[in-house]
Amino acid sequence: MPFPQTLEAKPKCIFFTDFDGTITLHDSNDWMTDNLGFGGDRRRQGNKEVLEGKDTFRDSFRAMMDSVKTPFPDCIKALCDNIKLDPYFNDFYKWSRENGVPVIVLSSGMTPIIRALLVHLIGPEGNDIEIVSNEVADRPPKKMAEEAGWQIKFHDESGFGHDKSLTIRPYAKYFEDNPNEPRPTMFYAGDGVSDLSAARETDLLFAKKGHDLITYCEREGVPFTVFEDWQSILATTKAIFEGKTSVKELAAESAEKANEKN
Repeated sequence: MPFPQTLEAKPKCIFFTDFDGTITLHDSNDWMTDNLGFGGDRRRQGNKEVLEGKDTFRDSFRAMMDSVKTPFPDCIKALCDNIKLDPYFNDFYKWSRENGVPVIVLSSGMTPIIRALLVHLIGPEGNDIEIVSNEVADRPPKKMAEEAGWQIKFHDESGFGHDKSLTIRPYAKYFEDNPNEPRPTMFYAGDGVSDLSAARETDLLFAKKGHDLITYCEREGVPFTVFEDWQSILATTKAIFEGKTSVKELAAESAEKANEKN
């Protein structure tokens, strides 16, 4: 359920997450660009320019998607054939449903692709996950089912195309304005340049090992907890949910490791 209905059940935790490369093993948009568009070398250069502040994610991502000429229904079929789920995400999602923890996907991808992949990879329960993302539209005079007939329709006017902080901040503000309400612990998990706008917005950030989000966080001094798969995310989230550890304790551990590294 969207904000503010999500808060009606008074959840103990809320889990925001990126989709591509975070819930899935590979990024569906990267896969389309590498296999159906202008290729991996140009895509990686674009990501580098975004990290260095030489380009916006919005413009870089539009160029990626514009390079894919395959009809949109064929793109979805190809992705369902090639994109795999993190092997432990189903365990996390099952636990979240059993314990009333909302899972909200914040993505710079496109809703029809994400929904199709969630249902394909998880089953009918994939329809229950809230998605806040970009959309897809016809490219006049053509239609989506035609060659070069579709284009991305961005969620907002920001340089990200979808500024994920805009979805998270109303939750935090609600509890600032209602200090007597029990505030849930808020999490975010991500991996890449599309997640930069969300990096500072939650109580605990999970950043995927070996990916661009960690590069950004280390450079900007943003606290994070490294994850390799959803097994560790589930263990950490459960420990906080059950009161066996706290975000402050984890933050202290992360800071200590960062000092040791430096």
